[in-house]
Amino acid sequence: MATPGFRPTHVVPGRGMPAWETPDPARPTVPLDAYLPVQLVERRGDWGHILCANGWSAWVDGRFLVAVPQDPPTADDGPLARTADPRPLLARTERALTGYRSAVEDLAAGGLDGESFHGRTHGVRVGVVVDGESVWLYDAEHGRWVYADGTRLSTYATEDAPRAEADPGPAPTQVVTPDGP
Repeated sequence: MATPGFRPTHVVPGRGMPAWETPDPARPTVPLDAYLPVQLVERRGDWGHILCANGWSAWVDGRFLVAVPQDPPTADDGPLARTADPRPLLARTERALTGYRSAVEDLAAGGLDGESFHGRTHGVRVGVVVDGESVWLYDAEHGRWVYADGTRLSTYATEDAPRAEADPGPAPTQVVTPDGP
């Protein structure tokens, strides 16, 4: 039975994910099934406090949750809020790919040997998937994949484990849906 007013904001990734009783890696609980709809109710650093349709809650690595598309805003909702601008990451990706291509051209033309090619390309990491208006970019600077819809970026997956403590930044945020927290 679903909790009254439950509206999922995210789903668990296709491989499932571990969950914890508290935002503490030493307190694991039952792992979550793949594609389970959840509602993100709070963030603390990388940790996300989620609520399931049956009322059960847990802490997860919030960076791995997959956002559920929301209904488009109405005129009464005001202007869309923008998050991170994708253009700087696109520019870094383009520079890295241009540098790699230049090294490949020099290697193919005989201007570089294998060792020099390795030296020029060592540490270069680029990842891009473009599908119509959607793009997934690898942000090597932050070790994460991000998703962009043309106007904003959001983290899709990251290489880091969740941190035990929140960053000493702003206070934790609470996600509020139209039906309340």
